[in-house]
Amino acid sequence: MDTIIGTYECKVDAKGRVLLPAPLKKQLASSLQNGFVLKRSVFQPCLELYPMEEWDLMMKKINKLNRFVKKNNDFIRRFTAGVKVVEIDALGRLLVPKDLVTFASIDKDVVFSSAVNIVEIWDKDLYEKSIDGADVDFADLAEEVMGNLNDDDNGIS
Repeated sequence: MDTIIGTYECKVDAKGRVLLPAPLKKQLASSLQNGFVLKRSVFQPCLELYPMEEWDLMMKKINKLNRFVKKNNDFIRRFTAGVKVVEIDALGRLLVPKDLVTFASIDKDVVFSSAVNIVEIWDKDLYEKSIDGADVDFADLAEEVMGNLNDDDNGIS
């Protein structure tokens, strides 16, 4: 799958349905037939939408864990807690199950935010707080995470 790009604001209705923005739906078009997996994020109070092929790749990695190691088994249980197979309906809507709406504190306004090969789904207010950066110096984080990469020999070091 190609990299997903963009951040999109949407409304969620009383039933938990969200209309996917056209540019995002177009990027996900090749995945519409196979469906998606929607799950709780490990690190943030948001949801993660995996195209099924990306979920299958993740499961291949997780299936390499030895389930007779308690930490591995505990991780698998927590990682897959609340996981749902979901589809985008004919009108381009995603139905977010109630338990996941509650987990992510989704109210009326949501943000779809690309995260390389998946899409994060946030309550708009929580998303704004997460990118505000009050608790993280992004320049320091960028240097620490990306500072030693120079695979392309493009002069960036």
